[in-house]
Amino acid sequence: MTIEIRVPQLPESVADATLVAWRKQPGEAASRDENLADLETDKVVLEVPAPAAGVLKELKVQPGATVKSGDLLAIFDEGAASKAAPAAVAATATPAAAAPAAAKSAPAAEVKAGPAARRVAAEQGVDLGKVAGSGLGGAINKGDVLAQAAKPQAAAPAPVLAPAGARQEQRVPMTRLRQRIAERLVQAQHTAALLTTFNEVDLTAVNELRARHKDRFEKTHGAKLGFMSFFVKASIEALRKFPVMNASVDGTDILYHEFYDIGVAVSTDRGLVVPVLRNAENMGFADIEKQIVDYGTRARSGSLGLDDLQGGTFTITNGGTFGSLLSTPIVNAPQSAILGMHKIQERPVVVNGQIVVRPMMYLAVSYDHRIIDGKEAVQFLVTIKDCLEDPGRMLIGV
Repeated sequence: MTIEIRVPQLPESVADATLVAWRKQPGEAASRDENLADLETDKVVLEVPAPAAGVLKELKVQPGATVKSGDLLAIFDEGAASKAAPAAVAATATPAAAAPAAAKSAPAAEVKAGPAARRVAAEQGVDLGKVAGSGLGGAINKGDVLAQAAKPQAAAPAPVLAPAGARQEQRVPMTRLRQRIAERLVQAQHTAALLTTFNEVDLTAVNELRARHKDRFEKTHGAKLGFMSFFVKASIEALRKFPVMNASVDGTDILYHEFYDIGVAVSTDRGLVVPVLRNAENMGFADIEKQIVDYGTRARSGSLGLDDLQGGTFTITNGGTFGSLLSTPIVNAPQSAILGMHKIQERPVVVNGQIVVRPMMYLAVSYDHRIIDGKEAVQFLVTIKDCLEDPGRMLIGV
């Protein structure tokens, strides 16, 4: 029985998608729920699962095409057996075509890899069946594929070198996610009156607390005690005192959110995504750390869902992981403020009249000056500084 494979229903906020790649070719067998194709929206990569065991019969859309909900993608033959490729065709296949075919040869049941890893494997001609996964449960990530691709290959053809002194260029289309990021950032610059204020925080107390409890924390909760949970907790304390920092502009109204959905920016090979910690005010340190690790893992494997990314009342971004010492983050519209963390650097500071060396971090908060005054933004950032320099304040609410 033949089945029409169509684009799944996309959320209301997503108008269309791009067919990135077919993971099966006509004549290839697929098991039930095995991924047939990757669809990229401006937020996430969606997989198109096989409706039953059978064979992909005919493609109706080629990679790179823009599709909408319900569009016909392919014809699937339920219960059919795969057909071996004719020898003549195999013999005339180009090396470039043979490489992606090799990358897709391993059955899905034997390979655990996300869309990003599969896409890179196809581009690099890497057989996923030969890649050792370093992710959770042996899952293969993009780094594993790139590491395999970097290994010396037998009888590799000599590279074609450009003439000496030749000036080369490469034109690469933006991904849909990068286009959406660009659109939103420009929109934020054009519609909001953005301003940034700075401060610095001494992380001595946080470091001492982490060092004292990190082993017991990990043993008890199964998660490492990182810095982000402290910053999330400190931000919530500051947002409670200055609720306009957690608000948004809606026409001529100010919409005050009486909950704290904290977005945590995560960098991936496709661009920056901001998964959201829902009702973060009800989460403990362990809950926050576990959720952030889960989001980071799924973001880099391309398996975040749209629900993970939508909403958010305030965002935290950490450029310090890449070595940034100071920056001015752009507000994630329609939010009104964003906190920027940076590199921890030992610097001489004056404490009680004495020069001492302390682990210092510059903090930045960018805000929409249409509804947030400078006084509120400065006091908000000072509150975060105070909470981090004396973490006990967060436990007793002062």
